[in-house]
Amino acid sequence: MPTAADFPALWPVPTRWADNDHYGHVNNVTYYSYFDTAVNGWLIATTGTDIRDLPAIGVVAETSCRYVSELTFPDRLQVGLSVEKLGARSIVYALAIFRESGDALDLAALGRFVHVYVDAKTRKPVPIPDEIRSAVNLLVVPDTP
Repeated sequence: MPTAADFPALWPVPTRWADNDHYGHVNNVTYYSYFDTAVNGWLIATTGTDIRDLPAIGVVAETSCRYVSELTFPDRLQVGLSVEKLGARSIVYALAIFRESGDALDLAALGRFVHVYVDAKTRKPVPIPDEIRSAVNLLVVPDTP
């Protein structure tokens, strides 16, 4: 299993009271929200740009999540970000959610997001904007977990 050291960037995401479901743990669909928040928050911080204002936007074309351990409120999380493939019009992110446990980070989930870049108006596929490409190059690793 990958560790936090396998990811070039970590993005903090706290759990929220409303994330817990009837069974007392974070609902499965919420993990996808953590992934999306981490990717887009990291892109905004790293590019110094509000990515929503670019002429091309990344839309999610595919996602997956492998659940490793339960999360609950008030867990503090770190989402690991890496890029397993950087194409001309798409980015495949390998992601992981880690629970802060004292000084340790315990793996809770592994995820995959595929962003396809499209023109913000026409929604037709276009090349990845230079600002995004430059930023995600920092996340490319030879053997993504």
